[in-house]
Amino acid sequence: MAVPFSRVPNNIRAPLFYVEFDNSMANSAIATQRTLIIGQMLSTSTAKPDIPERISSAAQVAGLFGNGSMLHGMTEAYFANDQAAEIWVLPLSDAANMVAAKGSVKVSSPATDTGVISLYIGGQRVQITVVATDKAEQVATALSDAINKKVTLPVTAIVAFDSADTVTLTAKNKGAAGNSIDLRLNYRGQAGGEFTPAGMELKITQMTGGAGAPDLKNALGNLKDRSFDFIANPYTDTASLDDVKAFLSDTVGRWSWEQQLYGHSFSAVNGAYGELASFGEQRNYQHETLLGVTNSPSPNYIWAAALTGAVAPSLRNDPGRPLQTLPVSGVLAPASEDQLDLIERNNLLYSGISTFTVADDGTIQVENIITTYQKNSFGDNDDSYLEVETLYLLMYVTRYIRTQITSKFARMKLVKDATRYAPGSAIVTPNVIRAELIAQYRTLEYNGYVQDSKSFASGLIVDINPQNPNRVDVLWTGTLINQLRVFALLNQFRLQPAA
Repeated sequence: MAVPFSRVPNNIRAPLFYVEFDNSMANSAIATQRTLIIGQMLSTSTAKPDIPERISSAAQVAGLFGNGSMLHGMTEAYFANDQAAEIWVLPLSDAANMVAAKGSVKVSSPATDTGVISLYIGGQRVQITVVATDKAEQVATALSDAINKKVTLPVTAIVAFDSADTVTLTAKNKGAAGNSIDLRLNYRGQAGGEFTPAGMELKITQMTGGAGAPDLKNALGNLKDRSFDFIANPYTDTASLDDVKAFLSDTVGRWSWEQQLYGHSFSAVNGAYGELASFGEQRNYQHETLLGVTNSPSPNYIWAAALTGAVAPSLRNDPGRPLQTLPVSGVLAPASEDQLDLIERNNLLYSGISTFTVADDGTIQVENIITTYQKNSFGDNDDSYLEVETLYLLMYVTRYIRTQITSKFARMKLVKDATRYAPGSAIVTPNVIRAELIAQYRTLEYNGYVQDSKSFASGLIVDINPQNPNRVDVLWTGTLINQLRVFALLNQFRLQPAA
């Protein structure tokens, strides 16, 4: 038997005991599954744009990139769902050609009785007390002051000299994303103690006019070879989605044979049922998810971060378990009249749009998180990459195989099957590798990531490449674990016992 020493020399004569350590059979480590949150910082920030930064709290992000910045709001929403991850942010600056969204609140008539104004800005509540003697101008000034004092808000407020009864709001960050900053009164209604004071009339003009998005290419390039499995992407314009698509590409991106870094992008899009369906059908990509939202008080970019944080812990712990019913914190649900019904949500799941439900107590729950992949290269329907769990199972299984192979076979000689060699030699054959892959598969099967090891063993092919004698080619024919999503029961009841 030839023991395959790597360091103890054969020519040592000095007595007595020598040892070297070989960890090739001991590696049980798993990949670090990082989260990346992409977002804009304030122009007042002194941090470097486009440079990734590891962070540990939303307060740290506020200090680095600005209170009320897009990045600050997104990290708050993410941490509301997941605090155990290794989290990085990718700060972006407002481009010169971008335009900030604007909105307004006009005090059309003052109150005739004492009361409280409850104004929601991007899902955050601002309250002021008014009395019957307050004039419209005084109310507007007080509301403007309250808004500016709440530094976590994504807007600034001003009362113009020539329109003293109107509060003008401007998004702190420029871009089309600011248009999703919702303005509304009394979200929780009478049951929540929110109602407009008697006699008062407030006219709201929603945020609009925001235009543009930062260029993502340079910033994404600065991520280098660090892997990020969960990417919270605030942008849903075609150019930005396509930049992330290229970044994650199977051909030359993170899912390519050379990079093997992987990752998945999560975004949210707002609109009515038909608008969501149309938007989803324009996309077709297995490494992106679009959550459909209908008129929520929370901005789209906050939804993107909250969703990412909600699903990341489950996918890290077990990528095969379905995500349904997971709660999503850090965002406000659409009003009941704006929520989609079962038929609409089911149809959206055929249009590349992921869905959620809202419980009676207002809790938002994941329903089905899918990718936008819908058709193959010939335009025919294709559900092979439909479920996001499939992608994360592929990440896990592939990394597991890679870890085992690179640990056990890192410095092996290769010979063809049936070659005679001393046991324990640093030599492998295709059959040895095949046996190792089957053993790995059975471990994966036992742990609940794959199934049907018998069929896998019969279909597995391991050969030495006919053109390159130093290369082994493997056809891996595994069957991934599935998820219980639908339970259908025919209740064929009886009204009397059978004779």
